[in-house]
Amino acid sequence: MITITGATGALNGATTDHLLERLPASDVTVVTRDPARAARFAEQGVTVRQGDYDDPEGLRAAFAGADQLLLVSSNDPVGDTIGQHRNAVDAAVAAGVGRILYTSHQGAGVGSPFLPAQHHAATEDMLAASGLPWTSLRNGFYAHSIQWMTGPWQATGVVSVPADGPVSWTAREDAAEAAAQILLAAEPLDGPVTLTASEAPTFEDLARTAAAVSGAPVRSEVVDEDEWVARAVAGGQDERMVRFLLGMYQAAAQGRFAGTDPLLRDLLGREPVSARDVLAGTVTA
Repeated sequence: MITITGATGALNGATTDHLLERLPASDVTVVTRDPARAARFAEQGVTVRQGDYDDPEGLRAAFAGADQLLLVSSNDPVGDTIGQHRNAVDAAVAAGVGRILYTSHQGAGVGSPFLPAQHHAATEDMLAASGLPWTSLRNGFYAHSIQWMTGPWQATGVVSVPADGPVSWTAREDAAEAAAQILLAAEPLDGPVTLTASEAPTFEDLARTAAAVSGAPVRSEVVDEDEWVARAVAGGQDERMVRFLLGMYQAAAQGRFAGTDPLLRDLLGREPVSARDVLAGTVTA
């Protein structure tokens, strides 16, 4: 039995769809806070169980019988992320889960200025101490976020950032497909594995690519961090979210998203979606 949390979201939902192309629905269970949102899976014969990262006892029941558990990281913006992950890992241990696969992130590390990277690192430590076999899927930074991380360059002709560095922008759809392949593999992958696109362009590189795919002049600039924050807030963005995103640029400048790995390409049997592909898809006439 493969049990999946977060299947009502884009990442693990796509992974579930890929699994159902290869497995009978009776071999798959999804766990969600709101079972009504998983109706499309229930209609296919998938077992749907209620589970909440803030309810350890409920999770234990939801995870029962799982040979493999695909555990999505919490997206609760106000919750205790590390505590929620602790609840999930402890419940998996108590339920006798065979293996946990956790959706982590490239650049996971306690010293990262990007807060989720700290949470991922802490969760990987929990997994290592759990006594269960585990795999951490360190996905590259999701490529769809290029659309807002590069700003309104089509209107301004400028990619304006507070810091620059290489990022292995990786399509969420590719990461989801790779997760399904890993779950179905005859031999498990142990510990952290890195799933990235083949290149890691800087924001300066993205500006050049934007110019090439749009046919219009586009340049990049690095502005003072405080000025960048002030501009974003003045433009109506929530300051807390702006400062959260600032940590991503700072981590990129430290090289925390720079590495690339051929594993994703090997699992897919094709070249992963590139940052150029994403930018080309955003160009408007």
